[in-house]
Amino acid sequence: MDAATVRERAGELPREPGVYQFLQGETVLYVGKAVDLRARARSYADPRSDRIARMVERADAVDFAVTDTETQALLLEANLIKRYQPRYNVRLKDDKSYPLVQVTGHEFPRIEITRDPDREGATVFGPFTRKSVVETVVKALRETYGVRGCSDYKYANRDRPCLDHEMGLCTAPCTDEIGREAYLADVESVERFLGGETGVLADPLQREMERAAQEQAFERAANVRDKLDAVERFHGGDGEAIAADSDEHRVDVLAAVVEGETATVARLHSERGQLVDRDRHALSIPDDGQDSPGDPVAAVLAAFVPQFYAERDLPDALLLSERPGDADVVDWLEREGVAVRVPGAGREATLVDLALKNARRGASEPDELRALADALDLDSVARVEGFDVSHAQGSAVVGSDVVFTDGSPEKADYRRKKLDERNDDYANMRALVRWRAARAVEGRDDRPDPDLLLVDGGEGQLDAAREALREVGWDVPAVALAKAEELVVTPDGTHDWPTDAPQLHVLQRVRDEAHRFAVQYHQTLRDDVSTELDGVDGVGPQTRRKLLRRFGSVDGVRSASDDELRAVDGVGEKTVAALRQRL
Repeated sequence: MDAATVRERAGELPREPGVYQFLQGETVLYVGKAVDLRARARSYADPRSDRIARMVERADAVDFAVTDTETQALLLEANLIKRYQPRYNVRLKDDKSYPLVQVTGHEFPRIEITRDPDREGATVFGPFTRKSVVETVVKALRETYGVRGCSDYKYANRDRPCLDHEMGLCTAPCTDEIGREAYLADVESVERFLGGETGVLADPLQREMERAAQEQAFERAANVRDKLDAVERFHGGDGEAIAADSDEHRVDVLAAVVEGETATVARLHSERGQLVDRDRHALSIPDDGQDSPGDPVAAVLAAFVPQFYAERDLPDALLLSERPGDADVVDWLEREGVAVRVPGAGREATLVDLALKNARRGASEPDELRALADALDLDSVARVEGFDVSHAQGSAVVGSDVVFTDGSPEKADYRRKKLDERNDDYANMRALVRWRAARAVEGRDDRPDPDLLLVDGGEGQLDAAREALREVGWDVPAVALAKAEELVVTPDGTHDWPTDAPQLHVLQRVRDEAHRFAVQYHQTLRDDVSTELDGVDGVGPQTRRKLLRRFGSVDGVRSASDDELRAVDGVGEKTVAALRQRL
């Protein structure tokens, strides 16, 4: 669009608050907000920077949406930026790098370290900065309180405790070695510790260390001492208090660092004076500057705040490293009752400095996806699909198809496939990839095409996958990652990347998740075997599981007395008679 076209189009816009979009075809190039849409759009006839001039030149249309208030315009702008990710806006990408600890909402809850917590039912603690310390503490909690850490599949339908019970890591509620009331009391102790009561775990460890020392078991005492040290440091780094106004129960501290085309915003979050959460968020910045001259950090914070809090509750106060570069953002916050401060000294300034350290740490970390795209000479690897096949010498053959978006699993897009039974890894991989490719080409798969396919295996698996792609005519790049030596196999050759290479870490995460998902499905099929109990009148899947769990096997059911059979829930006289007739 030239200047005359911009003025002509701007004249068609209303003189009301709202949001405008510069479009190139169906692609949104830029989203902005305005108190007066007509005046704001007209200003683009004389762009204030080379970057904006290029954006206007590319655009072929201007769209708009009127809002009732300036605040609505601000929030609508944030939502549209997050939805369309326009090239010429500062764009927020959530960082999920910190581990969390969750206690699930099961009847007998389990404890686990996760980066993708359950949406419902679970109690989640963290995130925490050092996974090694978290792993040590979670193991100590399990050793002390016996809370299970196993998957639902492993927990269900057991007739004897697993190895965790033998190792003292679990009290085995799966086989009724502990009652529910006692188990939930242990779970409550675990949650109290994770909530900040260090003594709940530190005191038992202290007693165990002293007992070991008295028994002259010095190696065991040293191991317990190391655990105790980790436990005492667990809340020490994350438990600093924020000295805030008594009415400010929820306080966020934000600090930003800008490096080239990326920015990192670190957030510390406190509730009632206790620092309970910290995270980092990456933002992409247009290639040569902000929307207007000035402090780039202030501009980043102005873009971050409305996008981040559009889907979250606002805190009572915001402590910032810089004042946002958009007065509308500050006015909105103050209208919503949020106190906005840029502390210069004292405890609050110390917390802003801590947030800045976290932001600098995030900014210094390599961009894994960019590194992978560069290493494979691809424009983008934002969406990666991983494939693996699992079977037991040709039986119960299954394939997995997992999806990662921006480096994180997109579990809603996972798929799995039962394959023909054959003991041929190459043929199985060819069939799996061909199935996915055919669905994509024929329009039967509602998922977008990936930027990269990753197959679990070596050169043979990659050749099989690429053959399937050629047969169907699906033009998607594919590589393989072999487990033994972690070699990356591409059509151009084999690469032995360093173990700390960021691009290798991306592929490893995708490969490992594809393997886990395939094995999980394989185990489900493998264990879904038929028995002589199938087809017995009155014996459905649940009753069959109860009988096998109670008596251990079909032979155990056959040798049980009528009274023992009737003692199983769901088994009556008719069912006992049917069992006797069949067995």
